[in-house]
Amino acid sequence: MTEHNLNGQVFRLRYPAVMGILNVTPDSFSDGGLHLNVAKAVDRVRQMLEEGAQFIDVGGESTRPGSDPVSVDEELRRILPVIEALPSDECVISIDTTKPDVAQAALEAGAHVVNDVSGGTDSSLFDLAERHQAGYVLMHAQGSPKIMQDAPAYDDVVSEVLAFFDEQAKCLAERNLPKVWMDPGIGFGKTLEHNLALMHNLGDLRDDRWGILLGASRKSWIDKLCDAPDSEHRLGGSLAAAIVAARQGAEIIRAHDVRETVQALEVMEQLS
Repeated sequence: MTEHNLNGQVFRLRYPAVMGILNVTPDSFSDGGLHLNVAKAVDRVRQMLEEGAQFIDVGGESTRPGSDPVSVDEELRRILPVIEALPSDECVISIDTTKPDVAQAALEAGAHVVNDVSGGTDSSLFDLAERHQAGYVLMHAQGSPKIMQDAPAYDDVVSEVLAFFDEQAKCLAERNLPKVWMDPGIGFGKTLEHNLALMHNLGDLRDDRWGILLGASRKSWIDKLCDAPDSEHRLGGSLAAAIVAARQGAEIIRAHDVRETVQALEVMEQLS
């Protein structure tokens, strides 16, 4: 067990940990529209906790390829009633956002981690996390969700993502944060070949300054490998990615299918 004090609450976490996804959006690629009602959202969180999730990631703005941003007011309208209703002492709640105003309100409502999917483009999110002594997830992305899959290009995606992590870690270190995780951003401005290179070399991205979070669940790279056009039919590929990531030292697996992911990781540990 590893102990973290995040936004004033102490959690004892067992790694690899599963982060259950809760999208309170009408248009997320896999579960859009399922949890817009607060009661349904809380019921889903309770289910994920029973299934073994230690983190819950709440998002109020879709970042699927081609998506448009929403206003601060709309994002707050979606996420705040849900975060306020969640059992904040039973799990680590992260707020998946790019907006400082949303992150601030979520932290005040009981969130413990800022999940910055913008790649650190607004450093005021760093300051907010420090002020609340919250954890921080920083994801690598090339371009905004609207255009990120138009023509992603790298000379060497693994070395470039690692260089990004290193540079951002220097900025984060100045903020004295309790815990930082880095997310290579599978599917965020990457071709299939880029995603596979990152998956094969996750171990090279590890560093004592941060933990690795992997978010590959149900994404379209699985379809390109296995002809699975419907996101709900990508469970096998998602579990394979989770096992590959955990074997290379990933601390957090972000997942739609919590029960199955927890089970796969528990069996992996017994067979390792």
